[in-house]
Amino acid sequence: MRILIAEDDAVSRRIIEAHLHKWGYQVVTARDGNEAWQILQSAEVPRLAILDWMMPGMDGVELCRKVREEAKEPYTYLILLTTLNGTEDLVTGMNAGADDYLTKPYNANELRCRLRAGRRIIDLQEELITAREALRAKASHDQLTGLWNHEEILRILARELARGIREGTPVGAIMADLDHFKAVNDDHGHQAGDAVLRESADRILSLMRPYDAAGRYGGEEFLFVLPDCNEENTAVMAERIRSLLGRDPVKTPQGRIPVTVSLGAAVSGPGEVDAGSLVRAADQALYLAKSKGRNRVEFGGVETVRTHADAAIQGERGL
Repeated sequence: MRILIAEDDAVSRRIIEAHLHKWGYQVVTARDGNEAWQILQSAEVPRLAILDWMMPGMDGVELCRKVREEAKEPYTYLILLTTLNGTEDLVTGMNAGADDYLTKPYNANELRCRLRAGRRIIDLQEELITAREALRAKASHDQLTGLWNHEEILRILARELARGIREGTPVGAIMADLDHFKAVNDDHGHQAGDAVLRESADRILSLMRPYDAAGRYGGEEFLFVLPDCNEENTAVMAERIRSLLGRDPVKTPQGRIPVTVSLGAAVSGPGEVDAGSLVRAADQALYLAKSKGRNRVEFGGVETVRTHADAAIQGERGL
């Protein structure tokens, strides 16, 4: 574990550094508060820091305060080292954000114990972060395929459409439906069906750009969000998905199962388009692809869907 020593006195700094090397720590040193602050802003921020209270540039208390104001992750455990030993000094240091407080002259074994306590706190925090990220992933991802779930892919689409309006760029949307998937479950069982869904998702992800998004819309349906894609680019991506999924049968515990997919695509126009209209346009194109024999790509028009929607709203209002 990396640990920072911020100490302006060279002799004291070397003594602490020698102890830390002996105990197996990777040490980085700073000769004043400003240098320590730069280290604490680096990409590889030390997880533990021993800060002298009195330093040129920026003292240890101010350093603690600035670190806590930023509230960055991962957490850095801060130990103040000082000759001040009054109760008010302790309160000042801890209120500034220090995790522990050690007075000079210090006992080396006491310092080692304080560092062990700091490591335990850091380990606990890492466990909490891991658990939090797991819960976050569970809330936003489909557990079977690992793709974004229904709610999250729609949020992503809405966000990308808003970005497209600001920047004047189109957004492509593709709805895909695995052909005759019910027959896969009926003939081979749900375990085989799950294998088909997982493999289909993996193949699709291999085609996505880093800023594209793929979600499981529901059942055997997928929704793909393609920022800055016009009709031609969206059509090319849809055809690549269709070709890749149908090229090789999927290996399952029940044997190799051929898979094809029908796709409907739509692209946002120059005006303002909401996520619901774009999804409906892609969905209508998907149904057209299925009605024409499946295993094909069709395009839908956003303006047509919007016109139908406006007409329906006006009808409900009696206009």
